[in-house]
Amino acid sequence: MTKSKKITLSASRDIPFNKLVLSQSNVRKVKAGVSIEELAEDIARRTLLSSITVRPVLDDDGAETGMFEIPAGGRRYRALELLVQQRRLNKTAPVPCIVRTEGLAEEDSLAENIQRAPLHPLDQFRAFQAMREKGKSEEEIAAAFFVSAGVVKQRLKLAAVSATLLEAYADEEMTLDQLMAFTVNPDHERQEQVWDALKQYYNKQPYEIRRMLTEGAVRASDRRAQFVGLDNYVEAGGEVLRDLFQIDDGGWLQDAALLETMVTEKLNEEAEAIHAEGWHWIEVATDFPYGHTYDLRRIRGEAEPMSEKEEKTYEALKAEYDKLEVDYAEADELPEEVDERLGEIETAMEALQNRPIRFEAEDYAIAGAFVSIDGSGGLRVERGYVRPEDEPAVEAEDSPDGETVDPDTDEAVADTSDPVTDQDEDEDDDGTKPLSDRLVCELTAHRTMALRDALSNDPQLAMLACLHAMVLQLFYHYGQDSCVEISPRSTQFGSQAPNLGNAAYVQSIDLAIETWAGSLPKQPEDLWGALTEWDSDSRDALFAHCVAMTVNAVQEPHHRKPRQIAHADVLASTLGLDMVKAGWTPTADSYLGRVTKAQILAAVHEAKGDKDADRIAGFKKPDMVEAAEELMAGTGWLPQPLRTAPLVEEPDAPEFEIVDDGDVTHDEQPVKDEEATLQAAE
Repeated sequence: MTKSKKITLSASRDIPFNKLVLSQSNVRKVKAGVSIEELAEDIARRTLLSSITVRPVLDDDGAETGMFEIPAGGRRYRALELLVQQRRLNKTAPVPCIVRTEGLAEEDSLAENIQRAPLHPLDQFRAFQAMREKGKSEEEIAAAFFVSAGVVKQRLKLAAVSATLLEAYADEEMTLDQLMAFTVNPDHERQEQVWDALKQYYNKQPYEIRRMLTEGAVRASDRRAQFVGLDNYVEAGGEVLRDLFQIDDGGWLQDAALLETMVTEKLNEEAEAIHAEGWHWIEVATDFPYGHTYDLRRIRGEAEPMSEKEEKTYEALKAEYDKLEVDYAEADELPEEVDERLGEIETAMEALQNRPIRFEAEDYAIAGAFVSIDGSGGLRVERGYVRPEDEPAVEAEDSPDGETVDPDTDEAVADTSDPVTDQDEDEDDDGTKPLSDRLVCELTAHRTMALRDALSNDPQLAMLACLHAMVLQLFYHYGQDSCVEISPRSTQFGSQAPNLGNAAYVQSIDLAIETWAGSLPKQPEDLWGALTEWDSDSRDALFAHCVAMTVNAVQEPHHRKPRQIAHADVLASTLGLDMVKAGWTPTADSYLGRVTKAQILAAVHEAKGDKDADRIAGFKKPDMVEAAEELMAGTGWLPQPLRTAPLVEEPDAPEFEIVDDGDVTHDEQPVKDEEATLQAAE
């Protein structure tokens, strides 16, 4: 048996930097990985960690010239060259090299690049964690490896996942995206429970892992969390789960019970302050159903005027704002400090314009307020609502002719204790006695018909009278101050759609109601005079609002109204209504969680195609809803009841003229029909 030959390693030696040159045999031609600048900084910090492979440069006779070429290690050479150019490294500084004389230079270069095994991501996570445990800060680690501190935080978060899950990742049982999803919840036991539950489950998508790990938690973007404040919640001992690998809207509040307690306490504190204003009653809730004030009368206070000091402050702010706009009118982009200052001025001006509302003492005695949280997490206070049972009793009044006036109907009720007849009227010589009811009725019938005739010939005044009648009933809730018997109905939809109040178009309508109500006089008897003083554009805008408030296109099982709905379709097409632009999107609450799995798949198929629909076809209903919501975001898909058909223009009808048959010929032949002929005009 022959003895195997021992391996002899290539010799290593230090060679001055100025004796090294790059070799054309280096196989790395495409730049990749860490930049030369970053590598130079790393060498400056830690010196050269790997030797450079070199070969002697030979002359034409095959003799060594004293120079060495570099087939493997060119990037390290360029980094050293940069340090020499920056005068941070001497040009004769010794460089550790491996000297090769056998084989091909290209073989050396290729072998060094191919045989090097890349670092497994898990090894990097653990290395960062080891450095952190040895006292290195996240910023120091980031600076040492030319990454951001955020990247280091992500790697440390991954290294902190359960060891069981890390091993599964190392064994390629789990993807990096799935591992990142597990970082949402730091509870190792819960992480392992979720992973065990998913092992036999088809859906192991990262969003499903996040959903399971945050089950029962409250989004930081939730109105309740915004109302309380994340800092206050954390200070009270609450924990916030964060996802460092994707936008998480602030994370998830883990302790929902603590959050509810804090919301209740803060709402009650705010309610006590509102009640101290003197209101008869206060109702408090996180959110009230849409339409909760419909059967209540609204008392509208008056805004307190600005003080002289406030007016001067407002004018100074406006002057500064106008000057900045003029100064930077030609600028393509505003400087950051100018843009910030304009925002500050706008906020200050808005605060001065939002005046406190002043109510009368008698208003506080009968009215109350609702205290809740608005959609953005701010305090919402709705003041000045009167319940029917708190309405003051109105005594019947006597009319000038001695009759009683019913306050509910504003109609005279005749005194029947001494009835008057036509005969009594004829026999009564007393000229001061009031006219009989029958005669008054007859005379006013004539006057009414004459009024109708006159008004029918004055379209502008007719529009004003119609507007006056509608405003009385829509804003003052009674119409006795108008002789125009128009009764607009404004159906309320609180029960049909509980979350209706969160929609942008509903908030727009509510804002319009508030704006119009604030511009109308407090007493209904002053309305006619106010409307006559408005310009035509303002009256037209209010008329459009009143008509819009009477629209009802709701389909209900007990009252389908096919003709009414058909007209609503025509109206929507004429207006060009687009529910996507209006702000409706298919979410779990608005649609996907309310239909069958087959209907969800049909929607995804229509919005995204077969591939995405097939991918979620095997999901359970909750998972399918969540996946579909994510897939359909931004697609513009609408369910059938929300779609608007394009407006179909009717072709122009042909004009016709009546032509006497005596004048009509056809190829010089008389028309046989003796009656007048309808002939389309050319």
